[in-house]
Amino acid sequence: MKDRYLCAYTGPALAGVDEVGRGPLAGDVVAAAVMLDPQRPVAGLRDSKKLSEQRRQALAQDIRASSLAWSIARASVQEIDELNILQASMLAMQRAVEGLQPQPEYVLVDGNRLPQWRYRAEAVVKGDDRVEAIAAASILAKVQRDAELVALEARFPGYGFARHKGYPTAAHLEALRTLGVTPVHRRSFGPVKALL
Repeated sequence: MKDRYLCAYTGPALAGVDEVGRGPLAGDVVAAAVMLDPQRPVAGLRDSKKLSEQRRQALAQDIRASSLAWSIARASVQEIDELNILQASMLAMQRAVEGLQPQPEYVLVDGNRLPQWRYRAEAVVKGDDRVEAIAAASILAKVQRDAELVALEARFPGYGFARHKGYPTAAHLEALRTLGVTPVHRRSFGPVKALL
């Protein structure tokens, strides 16, 4: 993966950041930032969506144990509804990077936009499959958010959060119509808004 992307920064204090949960109708948007340790590489890093759940869980443990620093942050359902999902995603990524200790000198962000922040940074399209630090961040963020949606299943039984993770599947839309809108649903999203 290292050979597939060259960034301007070559120092040790490089962070990758990614978010998960832009598309779902429910739950927070979660971001992670990771500074990998060049002396303790983690094998098998790639886009979290291309890994099995079991592999993601194992890699997440390795990332937390081996990295120079890692941080997980979020923007809430309320912030998503107030700001819009793009701005909430940027806020979650900013919070994740601000949570790193030590702080990075340079940040690589998955996608084509950068948060408005003080960091020297670069946006990398499909970065979660091109940059190891971004792949690591995508894995931590996905493992965290999936766990939170499984926990929501217990709070709001019948919606299927453990299966669809809040995405607008046919089963989720049917549950919304039958059971109604919960406090963890994003009211600014069309399918939810239509039922209010």
